[in-house]
Amino acid sequence: MNRILSFMDWGIFALRLYHYILLLSQALTVSEFSIRTLLDVIWLSIALVVPLLFWFPGRRTNKIWFCILELLLGGSYYVNSVIHLDLTSKADYLLPSLTMGYLLTKQTLWIIPLLVSIPFSFQSFLRLSWEQTLSVGTDNLLFCFIGMWASFVAKAYNQKNTLVAEVERQNKLLTHYSAEIEKMTLLEERNRMSKELHDTLGHSFISLILSLDASIALMDSKPAEAKDRLTRLRTLAENNLDEMRNIVHEMGEEEESSLIRQVESLVVRFREHTGTVLTLSLPETERSIRFEVRQAVLRVIQESLTNALKHGKASQLHLELTYSESDLQLSVRNNGNPIDKLNYGFGLTTMKQRVERLGGRLQLLSGEGTPAMTEVRCEIPLKGVMPHGEN
Repeated sequence: MNRILSFMDWGIFALRLYHYILLLSQALTVSEFSIRTLLDVIWLSIALVVPLLFWFPGRRTNKIWFCILELLLGGSYYVNSVIHLDLTSKADYLLPSLTMGYLLTKQTLWIIPLLVSIPFSFQSFLRLSWEQTLSVGTDNLLFCFIGMWASFVAKAYNQKNTLVAEVERQNKLLTHYSAEIEKMTLLEERNRMSKELHDTLGHSFISLILSLDASIALMDSKPAEAKDRLTRLRTLAENNLDEMRNIVHEMGEEEESSLIRQVESLVVRFREHTGTVLTLSLPETERSIRFEVRQAVLRVIQESLTNALKHGKASQLHLELTYSESDLQLSVRNNGNPIDKLNYGFGLTTMKQRVERLGGRLQLLSGEGTPAMTEVRCEIPLKGVMPHGEN
């Protein structure tokens, strides 16, 4: 990821190293070695090594002190070499200017005008014209800008690589999250389907079992009536199969259906196959109900009726369904055995969870009295629904 940045660092480092090695080689190739030559070699060696104590590719990155020391040591030697015409180790100050431009920071912007002004330090001594002085200063400035451009390119490549790596990391996270969400969705759908099957098939099988028990009891004494009951049970099984198909169809397409008609149909079948007295109170005006709300109401009714017979041994039930402006209220009461401990079994627990997911609440009330009464109450908010025929 940092290959471009590292390559640029070492490239600039190599150019600066070449600059000082060239000057050192020029100083060491003099025909007569003198004290002045030794001083020049020491000066150049210090100018080469000391700034590297603060910047070295991949190790040290104190750019501010590097630029300061480079300017003081290398810049002073450059001015000295220009003024003393007899020095053999002469070179321009372009590559050091490029290096400082490459390492420039907001704290060292003051170096830019100094690089331009270096030629003015020896203008009067060499009696250079203003054009010559500005030309030398402009060259320094140009190489400083080249170094700044190289630094910008290296940082841009580094940022791009960082961004690519971050995008790849985010993509991996998104893939992981997508897989987790898919897994959770499948698990939720499996749980929902298990609850749906329990609510639908449980109610249907209770009705079938009760009717079969009655038919078996009549087989010997009243075979004709038993046969008639079995014929109706076959019809009930077909109706249950049709209901399952309708549920699957509605779950896929969420088509509109009349809740009142569905409740009436459910109650008619319940009365017919259980022989239980079930009174009904339904609203005159139908409301457009979302599929989830409609299914929740039907499942609560089925579970309440089934529990009333299976556990409460009820003989009389009353179902009441009403609408308010914002809520749907359902009440299913029965005269069965009162419940000592109001424990929510699997069926009522799933109903309670289903209703609460829709923003509603489900309560189970039971107590002894004259007569004893057990009631399931359900309230579900109707968000955005309107009576049929209204706009």
